[in-house]
Amino acid sequence: MKVYLSKRAPNPRRVAWVLAEKGASDVEIVDVDLLKGEHKTEDFLKTVGVPNVPALQMDDAVVITESIAICRYLDACYPEPDLFGRTPEEVAVLEMWTRRAEMWLATPLMLTVRHSHPALAVLEQQSPEVAENNRAIATRSLGIFDRRLSESAFIARDTISIADIVAFIGFDFARMAKFAIPDDKPHLQRWADSMRSRAAAQAGV
Repeated sequence: MKVYLSKRAPNPRRVAWVLAEKGASDVEIVDVDLLKGEHKTEDFLKTVGVPNVPALQMDDAVVITESIAICRYLDACYPEPDLFGRTPEEVAVLEMWTRRAEMWLATPLMLTVRHSHPALAVLEQQSPEVAENNRAIATRSLGIFDRRLSESAFIARDTISIADIVAFIGFDFARMAKFAIPDDKPHLQRWADSMRSRAAAQAGV
C-alpha cells in the first residue's frame, strides 16, 4: 500500500494523522510538493487520475482519492483504535458530526486560508470576499461545537474519532489566516489543547 501526501496540506494531514493513531508503519509514504506542481505531472496523473492529494494506491493498483474515503479504508485495514464507529448508532452519530465538522468548520477554514494567504496564490485565483465569507461561516459555527464539547470529551463521543481529526486540522491550518478560538469558547479550547497534545498531531506537518 502506498499513500501520496503533501506536508502541511490539511486533507493529506488527515490521512497522516489516522496512520499515526493506528501505528501503521508498513505503509509507503510519497511526499508530493504542491507548490512545485508535482500533483500535475504526467506520471502523477497517470497513476492517480486526478491532480489531487491525498491518494492511496492499493497493492492491486486500485487508487482511492478523497481524504475521508482513504481514512475509512485505513480504519477497516487497521481496526484499532476505532475512529469511525462500530455499532449502527455510533456510526451514524460519527457520520453526522464528521459532516458538520467538514461543512461548518474545516472547509470554510481551508477556503479562508487558500483565498487569503499570499503563499497559496500559486494554487488559487484568490478572492478576499470568498475568504471573508468563509471565515464568517466558521465563526458562526463555533458556539455549536463549544456546546457539544461541554457535554463530551470529544466531538462525536468520549473518545477521539475522525470528526475530531477533521475539525482540529481545519483549526490548525487556519492559524495561517490568524483564525483563533476565542476566549469565550472554553470547551472548544480545552478540546483543541487536548488534540494538540496527541502524538499524532505531529503527523503531516
